[in-house]
Amino acid sequence: MYEELYTAVQKTNALACLECGKCTSVCPVSRFSEDYSPRLMLNQAVKQDFEDLFANYNLWSCLTCQRCDQVCPSAISYIDLTQTLRNQAGSSQFKGQCSHSGVLETLQKMMTTTDLQQNRLDWVDDDLDISIDQGEVLYFVGCAPYFDSFFANLELSTLDAAISSIKILNHLGIKPVLMPQERCCGHDLYWNGDITNFKMLAERNLEMIKATGCKTILFSCAECQSAFQNLYVNSGFKVPWKLQHMSQFIAEKMEADELELQSSDKPVTFQDPCRLGRHLDEYDAPRKVLQSNGDNNLVEMMQHGKGALCCGVSAWMNCDGTTRKIQNERLRQAEQTGAETLAVACPKCHIHLQCTQQHRDDTDWSIAIKDISTITLERIKR
Repeated sequence: MYEELYTAVQKTNALACLECGKCTSVCPVSRFSEDYSPRLMLNQAVKQDFEDLFANYNLWSCLTCQRCDQVCPSAISYIDLTQTLRNQAGSSQFKGQCSHSGVLETLQKMMTTTDLQQNRLDWVDDDLDISIDQGEVLYFVGCAPYFDSFFANLELSTLDAAISSIKILNHLGIKPVLMPQERCCGHDLYWNGDITNFKMLAERNLEMIKATGCKTILFSCAECQSAFQNLYVNSGFKVPWKLQHMSQFIAEKMEADELELQSSDKPVTFQDPCRLGRHLDEYDAPRKVLQSNGDNNLVEMMQHGKGALCCGVSAWMNCDGTTRKIQNERLRQAEQTGAETLAVACPKCHIHLQCTQQHRDDTDWSIAIKDISTITLERIKR
């Protein structure tokens, strides 16, 4: 029964653990929760104490942010081991606590249906020039249309990133393809151990994308890009297209002098998404966009770049008092920079940090949160 786990312990190099505790020292969850330690979880896996691990709430507390993997002197892939453990736990009927009553996880599973009919482009108005058939550039919207409906109480619109991105593309003379029956990328299902449904979503998306004849796929969601670039490829799927986050695309156009932005003296800071940064090793592009024309307006938080603090929740699992403390700490770091705006490059970061702002917890947060494409659109020279 546990053959896959024995193999995972070996493949992830878990047996080489030195018990130095460096993983726990940098883990954002461990920082605010005495009950969680990557080192102790790893120790249980090495001892093959799988039943207790499966029933442990903390198995789903890991943010898979990759901070632990980054500092491990034995090059252990803790997040890959965690994913395999979750996959096996699901087969054994153990499960973490999916936030929001599991609605978002259910929605992802519903999207695996072959003949599913969605109304996911009703937000596209006459101001946006798009194609739903063929084109060289495809914009992958992600779950933003559903997020905006579900999180309306947070007074945010993750669709602003999509609208801004399409307007930027139109400004450059590009008419992007949008897919009316696009599915969730499957990122969350993968990291929660549901490989079967993850692969079904991947198959549906790749089949539809192939039919568009596109050459480039653009993303506003760092998790979607990570799913295509890492998870799909590592799962054996062919992904022959050029994949770019909108910040990478914008930076590329700026360097080619095809897109000019106005200078800005308004201070801004940036939230590095775990998937764009540590998972895809992209730190420079968003900063080039925010520092257009060599502006000196970007102010870094205490933890930034490779050492950036996660937004606190992964795949909607185990959203609790510990994650709220992580988010409060991140907002404090952002406020301490004196920036007027916190730029984000992933809708999940936007949702989680805005949620904490709304709850306030006796703190009057003043910093505004905006997607990097929205900030870019505001600065475009007409």
